[in-house]
Amino acid sequence: MLREQEAGVATSEVCRRHGISEATFYKWKAKYGGMEVSDAKRLKGLEDENRRLKQLLAESMLDNAALKDLLGKNG
Repeated sequence: MLREQEAGVATSEVCRRHGISEATFYKWKAKYGGMEVSDAKRLKGLEDENRRLKQLLAESMLDNAALKDLLGKNG
């Protein structure tokens, strides 16, 4: 989509074809502009991995808090 716009297709036309808003287009352009497809895929993979790791950390912290609470009531 970014390459279409860079090739001279109007931004509004690109957005209409792909069913996105112009705000979304410009957000993606700011984030992915100048990247190759492989770089964008790698970035997406890293973001997904980061999201999974954050979720695992949050779950671990909840488990830890629950154990501390349980030990505090028994002690």
